[in-house]
Amino acid sequence: MKKRSTITLQLLTLGVLLWLVLYPNSYIFVQSFIQAGQLTLANYREFLTNPSELEGLWNSLWISVWSVVLSGLIGVPLAFLFHRFDFPGRKIFAALASLPVLLPPLVGVISFLFLYGESGIFSRSLQHWLGWREPLFSFRGVGAILFVHAYTMYVYFYMFVSAGLRRLDFALIEAAQSLGASRSRIFFLITLRQLTPSLVGASLLTFMTSMASFSAPYIFGGGIRVLALQIYNSKLNGDLEMAMVETVILTLTSIVFLFLLQRHEGTSKYRSAGKGAQQPITAVIHPVKRLLAGATGIVALLFLLLPHLTLFLISFAQDGTWTIEILPPRYTFDNYRRLFSDSRFLEPVINSLQMATMATLANFGFAIVAAHLIVRRRVRGRVLMNSLILLPWALPGTVLALSLASTFNQHNPWQARVLLVGTYWLLPLAYFIRNIPVVVRAVQASFEQFDPSLEEAARSLGGTWLYSMRRVVLPMVLPGALAGSLLAFVTALGEFVTSIVIYTIHNRPISIEILAQLRQFNFGSAAAYSVFLVLLIGAAFVLSEKYLSDAGQRAAS
Repeated sequence: MKKRSTITLQLLTLGVLLWLVLYPNSYIFVQSFIQAGQLTLANYREFLTNPSELEGLWNSLWISVWSVVLSGLIGVPLAFLFHRFDFPGRKIFAALASLPVLLPPLVGVISFLFLYGESGIFSRSLQHWLGWREPLFSFRGVGAILFVHAYTMYVYFYMFVSAGLRRLDFALIEAAQSLGASRSRIFFLITLRQLTPSLVGASLLTFMTSMASFSAPYIFGGGIRVLALQIYNSKLNGDLEMAMVETVILTLTSIVFLFLLQRHEGTSKYRSAGKGAQQPITAVIHPVKRLLAGATGIVALLFLLLPHLTLFLISFAQDGTWTIEILPPRYTFDNYRRLFSDSRFLEPVINSLQMATMATLANFGFAIVAAHLIVRRRVRGRVLMNSLILLPWALPGTVLALSLASTFNQHNPWQARVLLVGTYWLLPLAYFIRNIPVVVRAVQASFEQFDPSLEEAARSLGGTWLYSMRRVVLPMVLPGALAGSLLAFVTALGEFVTSIVIYTIHNRPISIEILAQLRQFNFGSAAAYSVFLVLLIGAAFVLSEKYLSDAGQRAAS
């Protein structure tokens, strides 16, 4: 690639990041200090002296801490159980342990509402069996939020620790055993230390996800104040000045923990200097232990499957018929029939597919260029580019939505502002910005994994830059790029937090339609939309897995 072309691409890439990522958040930051046209700290003084605002910040922090603890208590033992011990059904249980990934945030919350809510199947069943006049418990408040968080976020610990166990250097454990170290000493001084980067990464990712959580507090909060919900309520009440202050506070909190995540991500403190011999899987031979392991796996599997099965069952319930009964009294196929035959019901599905596809294609093209500039060309300013690429990862959905809505609410070319509020295009733009770090990091990893000499060889044999990109570079990075793009696509497909702040009647996505049906007590229709969304996400994963496997084989050959 010629130097002039490299500079042009770098300027375009940096321009997109400065305009769409840095500028809106900088605008919010500056506006948070303005009151009645004057620079002042009055907005922050009001925040720091308002008990409701401080309660929202405190609740967000301690709910996030407990979400980390509970998710770790579930995810870490499951990772050890399914990846260190061999018993009947282990591989099936290990694969199904990631089932919560298929549930977008709002869909997961709704499944818990149908299952554990005050009028849910589990609650009504207990009430009936015990003969009580009132439900045994009310699935609301902090306990309900933590329950939902633990179910949906333990996957981070399970996946991180599972990957860490596969990289564990068993040679160190063997050496410690030969020196007479006890099992507990080996676990705490060797195993746990080697898993520290995985545990820290999962903890910080869980903390950030919990801080940004909106769906669970919105549905089950019962008046509990959290910062992400406070931003939405402040905007809804027209108090934009306080919404901006809340946005800055939440953003800074998330950025601090993103910094900690980056700091520990590449740590070498606990890395092994050996070749990383893997520990053989321990076969469970004792009959009682095999029974206990299998029973634990079955119980965990049933717990994981219950929300999915509940959604599927309720999706056939006739709207308006399920009130105080344990199970819906009437069932029908009309919910799915309307979904595929009535244009009004199909429109949210088409909107979501269109917007997610547009945003993902933009992410794919942008990621290829940005990763090539950073990894292969090593251009000046790549540290700034990397920081801007990672910034949306630290922005909760409410923060991103408010920053875009505040920045692009008028047409003012001199201030680099375009009127997008109220148009179709603001929401797919938000999806694009939201998923920049996911796709770029995936492509960067692919670039770093293949030898640049392959590209240089193609150029030295007379191939043009375009030819080497098409025949050498793209086939090598395509598996990683498609994996990142898939994650971006399914995230955009089920996005709720950003959508609820800036959607319009013309681009109403599936998640908003699910909420609308729920508010009208059309539980069957809401569940049918949810099941269809889960099936779309599952199909995307299955197809991409097959394509990625074929692409990997082609690249290897």
